[in-house]
Amino acid sequence: MKLLLFLSLSCLSIFSANAQRIKKGERVSLQKWEDSLKQYSLQILEGKNASDRFTADSIFTKIFVRALINKNSFYYSFDSLESISKIVAPDSSFKIFTWQMIINENIIRQHGAIQMKTMDGSLQLFPLIDKSDIIINQADTIADNKAWMGAIYYKIIPTKNGNQHFYTLLGYDENNLKSTKKIIETLEFKNGEPIFGAHLFSFAEDAIVQPTVSRYILEYKKNTGARLTYDAQLGMIIFEHLESESSEPSKKWTFIPDGDYEAFKWKNGKWMHVNKVFNQVTPEGKEPIPNPIKDGNGKTIEQNLKNNQPIEKQEEDETPVKKINNKKQRG
Repeated sequence: MKLLLFLSLSCLSIFSANAQRIKKGERVSLQKWEDSLKQYSLQILEGKNASDRFTADSIFTKIFVRALINKNSFYYSFDSLESISKIVAPDSSFKIFTWQMIINENIIRQHGAIQMKTMDGSLQLFPLIDKSDIIINQADTIADNKAWMGAIYYKIIPTKNGNQHFYTLLGYDENNLKSTKKIIETLEFKNGEPIFGAHLFSFAEDAIVQPTVSRYILEYKKNTGARLTYDAQLGMIIFEHLESESSEPSKKWTFIPDGDYEAFKWKNGKWMHVNKVFNQVTPEGKEPIPNPIKDGNGKTIEQNLKNNQPIEKQEEDETPVKKINNKKQRG
């Protein structure tokens, strides 16, 4: 939930700058809609059986659309809907809502919508229809919002190739009882319509060259927590390398992180695969040595004492919304 707090603060700074766009009456109306939505958003995940979850999802979707019809709803953050991922494009041109619903232990479906920012505050909305269960080649499919691959998004990375703008999305999919997926894919707008996927993930610099794909999918053993994040300093999408713990590469649910990291780096208009990110070897004779806090006479070296103070670093959690309790009885 750490990333949820970070995203919330980031979104707050964006929306506070535009708070004047929402009039008092509009805000009051949106707050009422939000109060109605909160209970159904939780029931989508926590409903005792499939029928309850379907009903909650249907009611939530209808109320949510009615709420978004309110003028200037784009600038309203819906902060109390903790089980719904809400992320804003860095250029504030759109935002994406995504959430998941458990159908049964082996089928978990994602729902969502893209809301565009409009000049007059009116609603322009693209529903996201999860068709992942009928798409055979998910890694190489390019489709619109009506044939969406399905993911809970937590990061948008803006990229550009000439005059062509892409938004790279990082997301996750609880998938099924055995495995979880992390997904890297692109979003672009052609003639005002959203298109997911593009042949931008290249392995041309690998020792063994593989075909370029439209999205990159990591599938791994449930609850092993393979990391997928964006490092702005390195300009890389970094993720853990996976290996089958039982030497069965055809069974994705046996894959676990092995301690190495791979990446994609934006280069010449494509995400170029980097086979190994952290491969620095310490040269002989350059090994790190202790930084003593006392000299030979036992006197404290104040500067070294300061340098040895621990620095707390907060790990980024890639999960921005409430997750499924896998121990929960499902219908």
